[in-house]
Amino acid sequence: MDKRMTRTQALKGAGGAFAAGAVLPALLGGNAHAATTAAEATAVRGWAKGIRIRFFAGGEAGDAFASIVYRGAQYAQADLGCKVEYVFSGWNTEKMLNQLRDAIAAKPDGIAFMGHAGDTAVMPLAKQAHSRGILMEYQNVDVPKVRALYGGGYVGANLEPQGEALGNKAIELFGLKRGDQAVVFGAWGQPGRYIREQGTVNAFQKAGIKVRKIVAPPSAAADPNQLTPLVTSALLKEPKTRLICYSGGQLLGVVPVYMQAANKRAGQVLNIGFDLSPAIINAFKSGHVQLTSDQQPFLQGYLPILSLCLQKRYGFGPLNQDTGAGFVTKDNYASVAALAKAGIR
Repeated sequence: MDKRMTRTQALKGAGGAFAAGAVLPALLGGNAHAATTAAEATAVRGWAKGIRIRFFAGGEAGDAFASIVYRGAQYAQADLGCKVEYVFSGWNTEKMLNQLRDAIAAKPDGIAFMGHAGDTAVMPLAKQAHSRGILMEYQNVDVPKVRALYGGGYVGANLEPQGEALGNKAIELFGLKRGDQAVVFGAWGQPGRYIREQGTVNAFQKAGIKVRKIVAPPSAAADPNQLTPLVTSALLKEPKTRLICYSGGQLLGVVPVYMQAANKRAGQVLNIGFDLSPAIINAFKSGHVQLTSDQQPFLQGYLPILSLCLQKRYGFGPLNQDTGAGFVTKDNYASVAALAKAGIR
């Protein structure tokens, strides 16, 4: 049975008030007094002291997305008192898998792992972790086949519906019609890495929009400037392109640079994508970005650690949480600007 946390409960942790004394009665349900009495010796800030976790942030410590995931995980560590070792992988799936092997060999109590490598690659390692009694939680990209066999929860957006919803929202907002041209960047050709972007393509193609899929190399997440020649060449080849969809917030935040390189003024080409960051907020302000789908990466840091600690200390089932939070547009970006600039959204 899934143990789901609400967004409000999770964000209380960001203020340092997400202590187990408040969380456990809510999760346990009816007999809150009995639960509090049974746990009162440990249900205080730091109740997870002694639990060891290896946490994967996905990218590098300073990149736009991974830094928010990392911050959420740090808040959880501070609130719960567990010991966390952080792993940064530069969004390189082979590196992630090698680091997962090292993590399993270290025998922590739990591992919070990014699922970018996909079910097939993760499966044998998840089996090893399971056989050694290591708890697993996955974030950002789901591995449903792995979880079905060896357990673990998933904290992240429901990728294909998120991508399709973004495409449909763009059609609605911008009046896109049959015959319009769009470019969608994604990790095409890498199984499991383009689920979300394929959802966007599906929405566009159902509406009769012509889509050109262009590979965004995973290394571009760490160095978004790698996409500059790809964007400019795409617009030269298809000058009637109305919209470009980017596969991550690191890329979306650099849209003003891409448009300047392509000699396009703000708003001349519609630019949409995923995530939030201070750079994306600035791109909204300048008129270069028109739409993004927020997946709340802070929660992808906080909740996996919370889940592993609850499982280890109290025997809870793993948390499963869709962190997709809806859309940010030119009309509402100001309401989340402060949180984005603080690295919380």
